[in-house]
Amino acid sequence: MQAHDSTGDLFAVPRGSTPVGRVPLAERLRPRHFDDLVGQDDVVGPGRPLRQAIEEDRLSSVIFWGPPGCGKTTLAGLVAQYTKSQFVPFSAVTGGIPELREIIKAAEQRRATGRATTLFVDEIHRFNKAQQDAFLPHVERGTVVLIGATTENPSFELIAPLLSRSLVVVLQPLTGEALGSILERAIADSERGLGSLRLTIEPAARERLIAFGNGDARSLLTTLEFVAGQAPVSRDGTRTIDAELLDTALMAQSLRYDKSGEEHYNLVSAYIKSLRDSDPDGALYWLARMLEGGENPRFIARRMVIFASEDIGNADPQALVIANAVAQAVEFVGLPEAQINLAQGTTYLASRPKDNASYVGLQEARRDARQYGNLGVPLHLRNAVTSLMKDLGYGKGYRYVHDDPAASRDQGHLPDSLKGARYYRPRTPSSDKERG
Repeated sequence: MQAHDSTGDLFAVPRGSTPVGRVPLAERLRPRHFDDLVGQDDVVGPGRPLRQAIEEDRLSSVIFWGPPGCGKTTLAGLVAQYTKSQFVPFSAVTGGIPELREIIKAAEQRRATGRATTLFVDEIHRFNKAQQDAFLPHVERGTVVLIGATTENPSFELIAPLLSRSLVVVLQPLTGEALGSILERAIADSERGLGSLRLTIEPAARERLIAFGNGDARSLLTTLEFVAGQAPVSRDGTRTIDAELLDTALMAQSLRYDKSGEEHYNLVSAYIKSLRDSDPDGALYWLARMLEGGENPRFIARRMVIFASEDIGNADPQALVIANAVAQAVEFVGLPEAQINLAQGTTYLASRPKDNASYVGLQEARRDARQYGNLGVPLHLRNAVTSLMKDLGYGKGYRYVHDDPAASRDQGHLPDSLKGARYYRPRTPSSDKERG
């Protein structure tokens, strides 16, 4: 392993330059070796291909995609530790194309001397599509090995040519178990953590801290550091964090809604069930609870779009149009005003007739697809695009419904072994229950 020299290093704090206590806890505890890394074992656990590629310094261009605090920057830092190339960190938030040109120019000069460059671009999605084009020729020529980090879906935020030249690695929010391990390490580590405080966390407070971390190690450690600073020192020099101190330090209201924990799922479940039962009052209440708790309005809008097709379907096709319009309004308007759009969409969806026939039919069709395997397409439904296909009977006997209206009823559209199967069974209007 060889040390790297780079400007604007995002990962290491030069020894002796900054008092440890002034460096945020999350930065001090950032893993320096794979043995220190907690979580993401499916991606970089022992023996995994990505880890081997990093340790053997043969990593090609890669995009790390995952939520905040899941380890994207940490993995980039490990690449910096293991690579023999010049590692250059660059933030799309603070830098732009002029700075990138300078980096590329230096990389070209370095390449001429036989040394490679690894370029880490944090929050790469902040570059627009035209700016992302600037990376392409240099990635193609091998001037740089690109490592990008993003919290946004690369399929939507990164250009296709860049994606096709990069491996996309999906990182998940850290589990409660992983956050618990990080918490314990922070408390015990006297060199880089809070060990010198002789800190104890009561079990209930520990669980709530982990829930507050919400899969985000940085958030967990930042919260821990703040709360630890509020803990009174006892006569024997120890400090204790209990639930009461946690409430006082963070204000209890901010802990009532964990955006990825049980309460998150409880509230959204109550919201969806209120919509399904055609109760706009209940749906508005649970919508308000989610908004007051700080839920991402995009999440609510996505659930509305899903609900419109899953639970209303063709009983009112306009529901999907309304739900998509609400989702678009959320993007265009943003909070706080987008709450009005969410409320309108909620009351509309709750008040409409319900029919899940499309969803149920799809599930049944998928079941048969899995059970019966790759059943052949009936010959009369195939297109004879070549003379050989025509000779083999492709399209033979197919009746064009515009010339022969009875064809839609008489000719089959399923494999022989599924003939007569009926997947779509819409409800009759009389069976719909609608609350005015």
